[in-house]
Amino acid sequence: MDTQESNTLSNGVHASYRMSWVAYVRPVLVLLITLAIGTALFKASIWLGIIGCAAAISLFVFNVLSIRSVRLYTDDLGVWVYRGILPWNRGMAGVKWRDLEDAVYFTNFFSWLFKSYTVRVGHRFTKTSEIILVHIRHGNLATEHINQLHHRILAGERTHLN
Repeated sequence: MDTQESNTLSNGVHASYRMSWVAYVRPVLVLLITLAIGTALFKASIWLGIIGCAAAISLFVFNVLSIRSVRLYTDDLGVWVYRGILPWNRGMAGVKWRDLEDAVYFTNFFSWLFKSYTVRVGHRFTKTSEIILVHIRHGNLATEHINQLHHRILAGERTHLN
């Protein structure tokens, strides 16, 4: 229920996908490196070391919260991504069903092993409006869901036109 919460969630959301644990590896490595530099600064000055370690921890917390804020979801209108923790960078972008080209995921050994895929949701008319997300947990299932739902919606529209 964590990666794909249900067939129909509240507010018309069909499915929701989050970032994989693999996305957190980079911030952890950056934290370890910056903490090592911060502790090395303790030799020069205690205050410089404290400031360096505090900055490293603050950067780590910001990065983790940013990763946790990313949601890929589908609803009755299209495919959307919501992200952001600060009020001035929080928001969503997406592709409406009528403008959707297709959804694909990219795989390699590590993405298959960790079930963490790069997902691309294409826009029919412009490349700047497409969604590209890395480290989506079960991204292969997300693209399968998106393509099936898109096909069902297009088939429904064709029957209404006839």
